[in-house]
Amino acid sequence: MVGGDLVQEACAGSWWEDLAGTLAKVAAVDTDRVAVRQQYMDRAIPEFVGVPAPAVTCWTTAHSDLHWANVTAPLRILDWEGWGRAPEGFDAATLYAYSLLQEDVAARVRDAFPVLGSPAGLAAEATVCAQLLQTVARGDNLVLQGQLRNWAEELRHR
Repeated sequence: MVGGDLVQEACAGSWWEDLAGTLAKVAAVDTDRVAVRQQYMDRAIPEFVGVPAPAVTCWTTAHSDLHWANVTAPLRILDWEGWGRAPEGFDAATLYAYSLLQEDVAARVRDAFPVLGSPAGLAAEATVCAQLLQTVARGDNLVLQGQLRNWAEELRHR
């Protein structure tokens, strides 16, 4: 899930600050494009995470598919076809989800993006968790199943 060389290089320099700054610029872009719909959240979060969909306090623009295959070092963000409006913190939550197999990297993602774990980021985290648990139900991302279920449990207690 996580490219070892990329993570090593990313941890060595200002890559995390560059990523956070770039995502902040993306979040500020005004658009009518939609990456995540409220209707999806209202249906999927209760079904896959087991809680009512949290209120979205802020919708921002997101890449919406920010995982390790879509970032490089030096920093480039690839694969933009799904970008649009999503709950604040959506990109950070996605990168976090795809880091769950490496606790140190997942912790680094949380450090780089303080919205994770905050009330404002709960909607994004629950949405990403639901999306990926839905893929598990379809037979994909099975390697993440245990970590995603643990994350869902943690989200149910927030």
